[in-house]
Amino acid sequence: MQTDGVTGPRVLALDVGGTKLAAALVTADGGVERCREVPTPSAGAEDGEGLWSAVLELIDDTVGGVAPIAVGAGCGGPLRLDLGEVSPLNIPAWRGFPLRARLEARFPGVPVRVHNDASAMALGEQRHGAGRGTRSFLGVVVSTGVGAGVVLDGTLLDGPSGNAGHLGHVSVDPEGPACACGGVGCLEAVARGPAVVVWALEAGWRPPVGAPDGRALVGSARDGDPVAVAALQRAGRALGFALANAAHLFELQRVAVGGGLAVGAGELLLAPAREAFAQHARLDFAGRCEIVPAQLGREAGMIGAAELVR
Repeated sequence: MQTDGVTGPRVLALDVGGTKLAAALVTADGGVERCREVPTPSAGAEDGEGLWSAVLELIDDTVGGVAPIAVGAGCGGPLRLDLGEVSPLNIPAWRGFPLRARLEARFPGVPVRVHNDASAMALGEQRHGAGRGTRSFLGVVVSTGVGAGVVLDGTLLDGPSGNAGHLGHVSVDPEGPACACGGVGCLEAVARGPAVVVWALEAGWRPPVGAPDGRALVGSARDGDPVAVAALQRAGRALGFALANAAHLFELQRVAVGGGLAVGAGELLLAPAREAFAQHARLDFAGRCEIVPAQLGREAGMIGAAELVR
């Protein structure tokens, strides 16, 4: 539940992505207060300091006169967890950007933790959403990019540099499209929202009105447009293939799928993902894994970012 009244200690949580910037004050039980969200400035693609100014403005609007007890931030990856530096693929101007140091300067003496946005989402869902009660859980974001985080026995899996769980850069098609990371056939290159739209446009889809974006594509698919449906099925199958690999690797009990494209498409994406998963997860321990929608919606990353510093 969201409110604007604040009593008691709160964590300032940030979610920095290629499409939106979001901030909120989060309570100890995962409640979200003073949630604010703005589009990521397009100038941020070239102007790293301009983007940071937008983040600062959002922070000031969110905290008002409240002094947070800690700050947690999720940002697109990859990152250097030890240095608190981020290099999100979909924000080219931030390469080795010292996000943790900037936040520490804004909130001197306050603990600050920076992590991958999908890892934050996974932790939030495992503690307060679709992953509650699981020992081996994967949270996946399918949006402007594709990311994931792994929570094993209640602990977020970091990896040496903080990049464990980068499911978006698992190859699902060695003959597939080039990815921004330099690889070929990555899940992100196939299933991220802009890539799904490009495939549909090349296959002849045109939006009935407005810009050709993910929202329009999902709308066309819901109206029965065969190309739009095929585009989401292709993305869903790629997702299911990648999830089958992850289920074998981590003996996953549950996967929660969130993010803008996944939430909008719903079963148009998840049904083909489950079908592909069933084809490839043939061992009993892997096949028992459930694939479900994420429960915390757009707030998952912020709730998880707060959990990073609990």
